[in-house]
Amino acid sequence: MHYLKRKKVISWALYDWANSAFATTVMAGFFPLFFKSFWAADLSPVESTTVIGTTNSLAGLFIVLLAPILGAYSDLGKLKKKFLAFFALLGVLSTGYLYFIPQGDWIIAASLYALAVIGFSGGNIFYDSLIVSVSEQDQRNKVSSLGFSMGYLGGGLLFVINVLMYLNPAWFGLSSEIEAILWSFLSVAIWWAVFSLPLFMSVEEKSNAEISKNFFKTISEAFKVVVSTLREIKKHKRAALFLLAYWLYIDGVDTIVRMATAYGSDIGLDTSSMIKALLLTQFIGFPATLVFGIFADKIGFKKILTIGISIYILISFYAAYMTTALEFYILAGTVGLVQGGIQAISRSFFSNLIPMNKEAQFFGFYNLVGKSAVFLGPVLVSWVALMFGNPRFGILSLLFLFVPGLVLLWMVPDKELPQ
Repeated sequence: MHYLKRKKVISWALYDWANSAFATTVMAGFFPLFFKSFWAADLSPVESTTVIGTTNSLAGLFIVLLAPILGAYSDLGKLKKKFLAFFALLGVLSTGYLYFIPQGDWIIAASLYALAVIGFSGGNIFYDSLIVSVSEQDQRNKVSSLGFSMGYLGGGLLFVINVLMYLNPAWFGLSSEIEAILWSFLSVAIWWAVFSLPLFMSVEEKSNAEISKNFFKTISEAFKVVVSTLREIKKHKRAALFLLAYWLYIDGVDTIVRMATAYGSDIGLDTSSMIKALLLTQFIGFPATLVFGIFADKIGFKKILTIGISIYILISFYAAYMTTALEFYILAGTVGLVQGGIQAISRSFFSNLIPMNKEAQFFGFYNLVGKSAVFLGPVLVSWVALMFGNPRFGILSLLFLFVPGLVLLWMVPDKELPQ
């Protein structure tokens, strides 16, 4: 690969390295636990979990409603980097400002977290779309895999540092675990900002059309693009049915990532044990994803996805009866075995369902479905737990996502149905 092209690819992939720190340290790791014990200590455990779940779902709803239009709008001109910059800045500032929120101020903390999640999820939509600006069609899978790998490494590296800060504050000149977590939030903001810079400095955006100076006319055109894409997908029953299945089961997968530590806290598990268990998930995830791909080639995409979703169904039952830190370690390790594999194989399976010369259009919608999926799961888990006064019922409610998702997956025909 030519030096300049390689530089652009690495610069693009470094954004995954940058913002994955938010997913590991903040979203999956420290925020749920710290929110419950520091900012929302006056609320009951179930009430604070309900706030976390509702916050995640509202942020997801925002992405569901606006992302398709914003994505189509950005496609009409050179606006992807500008939208990415806006959402990244929103995420960075919101995450960094968590450092300054005093104890007990849970409303402000939850609001900042919601804005950070919107920044993270919204930015990813435009980051994904910039892959066409740094790679040719035949290189896209390799470049995409590079970004995925950089995300695992970058997010995992800072998470290890943040966990060490939490477990051994004195090593870093910090006075307490509380100070260590607050500094962890600030470190994520700095990490996200610094490693985003190469993309904005080195990636030159391609554009297929000049955007209209009339804002409302351009929004109207963007809406027409979204409607056109939906109509096109409806013509291809297999792709449409799979997208519905994917939206359900990937919502369950992502909900477990975001709500696991909050649930563990509600049933009385030790914070440090849960944080260490998340490290286990991170380290198991990368090699397990590669193994998942090998088995997919041997037994088929649908069968390996069935195995993965079935394991998540078992995880939901297992978590409902979990009582010890050791069981949480087992749970975290099991999630690590299947989480990355389901994400990777779902993309590969979908690529076999879409028509020739429609890849960009269909994958654009696929990415939007995936990025906006965390909408039902968090609010389902938290509100069911609140209604029954028991977090174990909340985690079992994820079966309403995994089981229909699995059924719909098996309804995807092996061959395209006649129009």
